[in-house]
Amino acid sequence: MKIIAFGASYSKHSINKQFATYASEHFAYAEVEVIDLNNYPLPLFTVDLEAEIGHPEIIDRFLAKIAEADLLIISMSEHNGSYTAAFKNLLDWTSRKKIKLFQGKKVLLISTSPGARGGAGSIAAAKSRFPIHGADIIAEFSLPSFEQNFNPQKGIVNPELKAKFLEVIQVVKQAMQ
Repeated sequence: MKIIAFGASYSKHSINKQFATYASEHFAYAEVEVIDLNNYPLPLFTVDLEAEIGHPEIIDRFLAKIAEADLLIISMSEHNGSYTAAFKNLLDWTSRKKIKLFQGKKVLLISTSPGARGGAGSIAAAKSRFPIHGADIIAEFSLPSFEQNFNPQKGIVNPELKAKFLEVIQVVKQAMQ
C-alpha cells in the first residue's frame, strides 16, 4: 500500500504537515511519502491567466502523486474558517485540468490548529467539496489546540484525543484491507 500524505498548507513550518507526517507513521506496513506543497508553486488562478499560459506542468506532477496513492492523508490548515487560499489555488488549477483530481482515492481527512476548533471549518469545507473532485473520505479527525495537545517526539499527548485518533486510524486500516 502506498500513502501520500501532506499538510494542505504552504507554510514552511506547517503544523498540518507535522500532523500528516505523524498520522502516516501509524501505517508501518505501508510505503509512505510525505509531500511538501511548496514544491507545487502556482500563480494565482484566473481564467485569463489559464488562457494565456495553459496548465503549468506542476499540475501534472501533483496529479501524478495523487495517482500513485492507495490512501491520501490530508491535514487541512485553516484560515478564516476554511482551507487556505494557497491550497484553494492548487485545487482550482488542478481541477481545471482534471475535475476528479482525487481520482477516487481513499482519504483520511485530518486537521489541526492552534485554536480550540482544531481546523474544524477547514474539514467541513473539504468534506463538502472533495467528494465532488473524486475523494472517497473514509474517516476524519480534528486535533484542537496543537501546541497543548501535540509533542513532536510523543505525538498526541492528551489521552482522550489520542484514543479517538487511534480509533480513527483503526477505521482507516480496516477500510484499506
